[in-house]
Amino acid sequence: MQALAQDLRRTVEAAGATLAGFSEERASTPRAPGKWSPKQVIGHLVDSACNNHGRFILARGRDDLVFEGYDENAWEEAQSYQNADWQDLVELWRLYNLHLARVIEETPSDCAQKSRWPHSLDRIAWRTVPAGEPTTLAYLMRDYVGHLRHHVGQALARPQS
Repeated sequence: MQALAQDLRRTVEAAGATLAGFSEERASTPRAPGKWSPKQVIGHLVDSACNNHGRFILARGRDDLVFEGYDENAWEEAQSYQNADWQDLVELWRLYNLHLARVIEETPSDCAQKSRWPHSLDRIAWRTVPAGEPTTLAYLMRDYVGHLRHHVGQALARPQS
């Protein structure tokens, strides 16, 4: 889990420095018609951090990985990330993920690697796991970091002209 935590830290610090350099206009401009702006993408990643934080902690005290999903569009709309201050949003995202890196690092290996079933990763994971197959908290944590990296790439992409 140490390596995953370090990967998350490196990703967040490198991307955070680049994202902090975006102008308010660049942060507010969707990369393509019908797509989210960097503000909305980073807001979505804050929501993902919030939801997965709870999952990572709750999983320590249970044998399953059954968690509710959330409506990402409703969360984005309710929080109006498009109107948020860009620097505040980037810093919130950065600090929340540095905290999650610590949570990942502090998760005991036996807890992270324990095979679990039932789970809801067939519905809530970025890279889903079939409902009939057991999975681990370590998988959910790796999936979280993969999801974050995917969306960071979207936030960093230049808008199409």
